Amino acid sequence: MSNLSQSHRILFLNTLAFTVCFACWTLNGVLITFLADKGIFNFTVVEIGWLLGIPILSGSIFRLPIGILTDKYGGKIVYSALLLLCSIPLLLMSFASSFWSFAILSFFFGLVGTSFAVGIGYTSIWYPKEWQGRALGIFGMGNAGAAITTFIAPTLLNNLSEKDPINGWKMLPVIYGVTLIVIGVLFLVFAKNKTNQGVSKTMSELLSPLAKTRVWRFGAYYFLVFGFFVAYSQWLLPNFMNVYNTTLVMGGMFATLFSLPSGIIRAFGGYLSDKFGARKVMYWVLGSSIIISFLLMFPKMEIFTAGPGVLAMNNGTVTEITADKIVVNGKIHHVNIQKKNENAGNPVFPVKKSWQEIVVKQNQEVKKKELLAQGITQINFSANLWVYLVLVILIGISWGIGKAAVYKHIPEYFPNEVGVVGGMVGLIGGLGGFLGPIIFGYLLNYTGLWTSSWIFIFIVSVLCLVWMHTTIIKAMRSKSPNFIRQIEDNH
Repeated sequence: MSNLSQSHRILFLNTLAFTVCFACWTLNGVLITFLADKGIFNFTVVEIGWLLGIPILSGSIFRLPIGILTDKYGGKIVYSALLLLCSIPLLLMSFASSFWSFAILSFFFGLVGTSFAVGIGYTSIWYPKEWQGRALGIFGMGNAGAAITTFIAPTLLNNLSEKDPINGWKMLPVIYGVTLIVIGVLFLVFAKNKTNQGVSKTMSELLSPLAKTRVWRFGAYYFLVFGFFVAYSQWLLPNFMNVYNTTLVMGGMFATLFSLPSGIIRAFGGYLSDKFGARKVMYWVLGSSIIISFLLMFPKMEIFTAGPGVLAMNNGTVTEITADKIVVNGKIHHVNIQKKNENAGNPVFPVKKSWQEIVVKQNQEVKKKELLAQGITQINFSANLWVYLVLVILIGISWGIGKAAVYKHIPEYFPNEVGVVGGMVGLIGGLGGFLGPIIFGYLLNYTGLWTSSWIFIFIVSVLCLVWMHTTIIKAMRSKSPNFIRQIEDNH
């Protein structure tokens, strides 16, 4: 077998395992939403946020040590051990009966999220430099595993619950656990071990790049483009069910439309970063994240405010009042009456209605400019479901491209510390996936608005863009002050 076909086989196994791990990692998004929706467990909004976030936390904080273990012992050993060990808490999930038992088991099965660190290290050592970008881009498409869960799990849950509405759900984590065991055995049989033959470093040497601000800046970008991707691939399901009254299956379909393109397009993001440069791509990604999250911030709303009223044209007595007019000393004042069932449907743009309500009585004395009928304006914004869905898909695609662009930066700036810097950036990004649903839950509780999460995303997007732009301007000032001066003189 040629070296390259051997490498391709490892890449296939890696990507398959990562896709299944990612599907397991985001399981709680569907399972916990289902259990709360059916009233099987009475979780609060904040508890749901925690249960969605806990597996993401454990899968993130252990990425760094698991990445170091992969370098030391090889991907075959670490990956198969990870797959087989994480199947145990998934199999035990069917016995969970309280928030805390779900939380503890979620923490342990969440370790499947470290598979990214294993796969990155194990894939890269099988490929020469000119193949690494493509290979890692293909491996990264395993992110689309989130779409497998949002697409298949709701239908599975409905089918499992038909005969036993209370306990049927318990088979789902078992199915996921058995799948992990099968992939783990495949890995043991077909993968070949290979360790990183690089210079062995002490722990302090390994961690030295973490003192550089640049690592944390890349981490902030990844917090947005990866962390919020993971958070939203879970948060979208309860969002659609609560705001648009979709079914679990329909909400799952919509969440899939967000996570599938975002996962798959990562390889295209790698191509764009090679062609145009990662920095230029990040400008586009952050800019589009700001614009789209701004458009998504506006909730379904109905606003009533004072509109143009009807004022008396002269002093006198009200002699006649009908639904659409007021007569004062023979002068007719027309009144706009409220039209029923106007603008029915689900329009894309805000819709305005104005009418007037009479505030005077028959035979009442009125002075000139006195208010006869008060104006009322109603603005209705339906936050059209299809427009919302398209915007959500677009921001997912933008983040998918951004995920590849962030990782393209790392070998350029840290060629000898890709593992540890990549692990740290992945850890920070994963924390976004953990904190996202928890922050969204608290914001929803505090504001009562489902769109409050988009306000938070808008703020983070702006901060990332400002940080990136000021860093680039500072670098240009120090590297070529004359060029900057010329630009400033000409403008």
